[in-house]
Amino acid sequence: MPRTTLVCMPWHALSRPSLALGVLSSACRREGLSPPVEYHGGLRFAEFLLDRTDGVVTPFDYAAVAETGFPHALGDWVFAGVVNGDDFGLDGMVDYAARHGIAMRTLRSMRDLAAPFVELVVDEVLATDPELVGFSTTFMQNVPSLAVAKQLKHRKPELTVLLGGGNCDGPMGAALYREFEFVDMVLRGEADETFPRLLRALDGDGEVTEVPGLCWRDTINPARLVPPARMSAPNFEGWFGAFDASVVSRYVEPELVVESARGCWWGEHHHCTFCGLNGTSMAFRAKPAVTFVAEVDGLVRQHQVLDVMVVDNILAPGYLRTALPELASRGWDLRLHYEVKANLTGAQIEVLRDAGVYSVQPGIESLVDDVLARMNKGVRAVRNVRTLRDCESAGLTVAWNWLYGFPGEREEDYKAVIDQLPALVHLQPPDGVTRIQLERFSPYFEDPSLGFPDRSPAEAYQYVYALPPETLQDLVYLFDTSPRGLTEHQAGPLWMAIETWTVWYATSTLVRKHIDGVTVLRDRRAGWPEEDHVLEDPREQRAWAELECGRSAVGVARRLADVGLRWSVNDLQRWLSELCERGLLFTEGGYYIALATTSAAPR
Repeated sequence: MPRTTLVCMPWHALSRPSLALGVLSSACRREGLSPPVEYHGGLRFAEFLLDRTDGVVTPFDYAAVAETGFPHALGDWVFAGVVNGDDFGLDGMVDYAARHGIAMRTLRSMRDLAAPFVELVVDEVLATDPELVGFSTTFMQNVPSLAVAKQLKHRKPELTVLLGGGNCDGPMGAALYREFEFVDMVLRGEADETFPRLLRALDGDGEVTEVPGLCWRDTINPARLVPPARMSAPNFEGWFGAFDASVVSRYVEPELVVESARGCWWGEHHHCTFCGLNGTSMAFRAKPAVTFVAEVDGLVRQHQVLDVMVVDNILAPGYLRTALPELASRGWDLRLHYEVKANLTGAQIEVLRDAGVYSVQPGIESLVDDVLARMNKGVRAVRNVRTLRDCESAGLTVAWNWLYGFPGEREEDYKAVIDQLPALVHLQPPDGVTRIQLERFSPYFEDPSLGFPDRSPAEAYQYVYALPPETLQDLVYLFDTSPRGLTEHQAGPLWMAIETWTVWYATSTLVRKHIDGVTVLRDRRAGWPEEDHVLEDPREQRAWAELECGRSAVGVARRLADVGLRWSVNDLQRWLSELCERGLLFTEGGYYIALATTSAAPR
């Protein structure tokens, strides 16, 4: 087998290992091959910055770029001068940053140190005596990887340079192979099976040209999806060894990263219009529950780490009955993060909590019915509010962003919702308000008739790649378009309402209690009178219970009638309107949802 070193360049997160390197290392072991040497460039760059700036640029500065820089290609820009010349993209990015409110001082310091860091990486990688060097590239790892690859080929021309990862999916991988002559091969798609097969082929066992997903010479093969039984459990021994020996370990706590499934079961049939995640790998495949639990068990015991990031794009529904209860039965004090769909019941959210899930990303995106329909989300606004309420009751952290800028959305559709946002201040606010960007692989990208007929590579890429726009069209992930939907002026009230929500959340509660046969809604929300609302009438109490699920007025009246409680729709509607005025209900699209939580989670 060729002596192989796998490299994970910045801007991979400092707190967790590369799942890609861990999976490929494990896949090689499974196939009886020697595991590759691993080089964790993110850790090394954070160490390098700390040392060369005498502690001025810290791992926290690295993390800030890694977590927020992708929409503006900031991480790639830091290394762009190494690939394209020292002055490339400097003036353009300075002007771009000024227009977007981006502070450049620390980024300039990082860029000044990129070239000597690349030299260090090349020296250390060559010291492993490789015949093949593979780079895992996702998000902002393209240019850092290309910078090292270019110098490696200059220093050792006979070396084989391989690129793989999310940035190589579809036409992007073919463009990387076509435009950078120092890249010998690109392996597209999931590589659990194809990477070991490629290593064998390079050693004469099989034909290189027959490896699925490979771009090599005149060969551009289609990628293949990996069935659940062949998804490799990651091996993180290399990363933990590097992390434990690194000064970075003084700044961040390590966490594990695992996957229980690939693809998206919702997107297979109802692709969210703005979402480019999954790329060419949308088909949903979940590992058997027993396999996933065993993987978590093994990693937790081996590395003595309880924080676990599950990188799935969506929770496998069956896991609510299998894997999660089994994790709960183990009695560990796990802290898991999961992406879920915003259609879980309160009982299902409690299953998540009992299993150790402390943070969820439910893809809420908006509380406006018309906009959710334009997203193809498959949920109403009241269901999203119910998810926020039930997660608050269970003590789960909710990560979500409010998205706007959808073709056809109207200012008038937002007004009634914005007027109600003060009633939600006891629930977790969005992390931000963001105009959508056009993403490769999304329906909006694939079908211009959906509302974005004109598109060009996002401006920031001009300051990263010395390539013409027609070439960038195949290479990049984000695209600029003419704005659609709300103007920035029209979005102003939404921004202001959410700023207030964010400030008031920490001191606000609205809790439902059952006391001596009556329902008490204890209101302690900022901006609202401190009051205990008492529901004594049996009809009101039963109606409130129905409203906790989200109902229309007609639906509530029908369910009351089913248990012998008569309430005309008109009279019920007047009561619902009164509760809305008190901020006890949220309404959208003719449906109502009760806002009181069942407990006040610690903040």
